[in-house]
Amino acid sequence: MKPDLQVRSSDLMWIGLAFLVLIFAGFGLRDPWPADEPRFAGVAFDMVRSGYWLIPHAGGDLYQDKPPLHFWMIAVSYVVTGSTRAAFLLPSMLASLGTLLLVYDLGRRLHGREAGLAAALTLACCVQFVQVTRGAQIDATLIFFITLSVWALSRHLLSGPHLGLALLGGVAAGLGVVDKAVGFLALLLLPIAWLLRRRDAAAVAAGALRPAAVLTVLAGFFVVIAAWLLPMLWHVQQVGTPELAAYRDELLFQQTVKRYTDAWHHIRPPYYYLVEVIPALWLPLSALLFWLWRPWREDWRAHRAATLLPLGFAIAVVLFFSLSTGKRGVYVLPALPALALAAAPHLAALYRRIGVGRLSLGLGAVLLIPAWAIVVGSVLGLPKASALLDDTPLDSLVPLWAFAIVGLAAWLLAARLRPVFAWPAVLGCLTLAWGLGVAPQLNAERSASGFVAQLLERAPRDRELGLLAYKEQFLLYLDREVVNFGHARWREGPAEAHDASAWIAQDPRRVLLVPGSRLAPCFEAMDRRPAGESSREVWWLVEGVPDAACVRQGNPGRAIRYQGPRAPR
Repeated sequence: MKPDLQVRSSDLMWIGLAFLVLIFAGFGLRDPWPADEPRFAGVAFDMVRSGYWLIPHAGGDLYQDKPPLHFWMIAVSYVVTGSTRAAFLLPSMLASLGTLLLVYDLGRRLHGREAGLAAALTLACCVQFVQVTRGAQIDATLIFFITLSVWALSRHLLSGPHLGLALLGGVAAGLGVVDKAVGFLALLLLPIAWLLRRRDAAAVAAGALRPAAVLTVLAGFFVVIAAWLLPMLWHVQQVGTPELAAYRDELLFQQTVKRYTDAWHHIRPPYYYLVEVIPALWLPLSALLFWLWRPWREDWRAHRAATLLPLGFAIAVVLFFSLSTGKRGVYVLPALPALALAAAPHLAALYRRIGVGRLSLGLGAVLLIPAWAIVVGSVLGLPKASALLDDTPLDSLVPLWAFAIVGLAAWLLAARLRPVFAWPAVLGCLTLAWGLGVAPQLNAERSASGFVAQLLERAPRDRELGLLAYKEQFLLYLDREVVNFGHARWREGPAEAHDASAWIAQDPRRVLLVPGSRLAPCFEAMDRRPAGESSREVWWLVEGVPDAACVRQGNPGRAIRYQGPRAPR
């Protein structure tokens, strides 16, 4: 029977519902949280305030870790909405919804609407997809651009040739590079398709890999990158400062080639993704691999390129990052939508299996058991439960109670009617409880907005305030001009403390915010008073004369004046 290829409004409704419950719940109810969100938001908001969009700055200092596209998207969102809480998350929200719709559409075109819907909803329920796209990490928008490229190139390669889609695939991959350097990974589809064609000439559309088609892909890819890269290089050359030259070299080489070939942090063994990331963070899809390998073996024997192309891409992405010494779990996320597409034609049959239903019940129980343990423990006054709750700033346990009770009811209903729905139902209860009830209670502490408000009350407004080893989130709530000594200078050892010592020594009326771990040796003999606690540090306001040796080694010219976003203009 010919598969149903029509787009149904009910399919879009289910995808929209999954997005609203699993991803969007809690949107606008919290501020940016560390580690990355405050930095990205601050960079974007500074672009809007300064009008300088070409080269990102963090706290007034050059920010060379990432290309600018993600910051541009947050900045545009800020211009449109005028809201910090909406703007920093909006690109991720739109990207996650777009990724789900692309997976649905490509799965529908290749295997029928039932397969496309199953792939999209499975992706929406995967732990890592939910975890990443609910935040403002660059990877949320990166997977959209890579999935857009996969969508366009797969259609070109399997149903084409279509030069318009080939061009779009290259453009999307180029946008992925300007978002985060590894956006080029989408182009791995071309050699994978070539290998499939070598095995079976009919696996790839005739003409889809001809030189003109490949050049079209590459033209779109390089033109988009050049549209950003050439103006940036021209600006660096025209201004000619050593700082901008260092920015260029750090961004193009240190943060890309060297980070991959000779990583200096997040060092992990080659099996890291296969053992420590994929089994847990790709649930429930990773658990379905137990059943999927057999139909995939049949796909291989039958030369079904519509399945083998996205499967090969997913494997290639995992292999690519496994070969680097530096690894983070989020790096392999672009492979997850492709894996869902590879599973798409087999998911409907799998979800009718008794074993898969039991798996869903078990996974749902894994989420519920800790919640019920805490709830029951708090009622009975058990020491471990009380200690755990005392370590959190929750004012109310209503969200936890709501998740435990409603989640259990949903689990029991699924167990009775359709066990396969247990995992998505319980996961949805968790994301609703977290986004609407828990996150708003944690916000003041996690965002440091409460700490900064306390700091500004204790720091005299008529005196210059400096920030040593500051956290990016502090900058989002400042109501005055402050001084800092550069972004992420922990890599330079004591140099930042020396520069701050030289700065404060110039004027005895200056005040410096210092974390407790950085008081010695430069500031431990100075007058100090507590400013509060944040980011697992006790912070102090110090004034007076710092250690003379530190002053001699410092350069007060490294001080950067930064206008807080809430400061009067």
